[in-house]
Amino acid sequence: MLTRQEAFNLLQKYNRSENLIKHALAVEAVMRYFARQLGEDEDYWGNVGLLHDLDYELYPEEHCHKSKEILEQEGVSEDIIHAVISHGWNICTDVEPTRRMEKVLYTIDELTGLITATVYMRPSRSILDLEVKSVKKKFKTPSFAAGVNREVITKGAEMLEMDLDTVLKWTIEGMKEAASELGLAGE
Repeated sequence: MLTRQEAFNLLQKYNRSENLIKHALAVEAVMRYFARQLGEDEDYWGNVGLLHDLDYELYPEEHCHKSKEILEQEGVSEDIIHAVISHGWNICTDVEPTRRMEKVLYTIDELTGLITATVYMRPSRSILDLEVKSVKKKFKTPSFAAGVNREVITKGAEMLEMDLDTVLKWTIEGMKEAASELGLAGE
């Protein structure tokens, strides 16, 4: 089992982009929040969140595939590798998320981007006062953060057997816990 510091060091070994690091931290925070709500191992879920886009900066055309190779070389466990690869299901891999943790990762990866974009548009530039209804409004506007795959988020919520409002709320709450680190605490 990787420690959080080992997972973070590995992330930094392959990523220098501040935006990619912040995205990994956002996904980590949300994964930890979901784990806590569901009675699961926060450290394990958080580490998967940190590592999920490990290969993206250096190998965007081989996303998820190169992660498998890197993580194997680093001696990371097969269950973490499967989770990392499965978040790209039907996007860049055919590895389906089967465990609850994998389904959460699949669902919230895109959603953290939508929420971040929503926060940047707010006068407060803070996630601390963000409500579900504001994100839902942006979710329903395809031209807003057009790169966010809303179909993945919806399908993920269905796979988790959770309503979209709860997924949105828990994702916001998880990101609030890391607001300062993510640069989303306002000006």
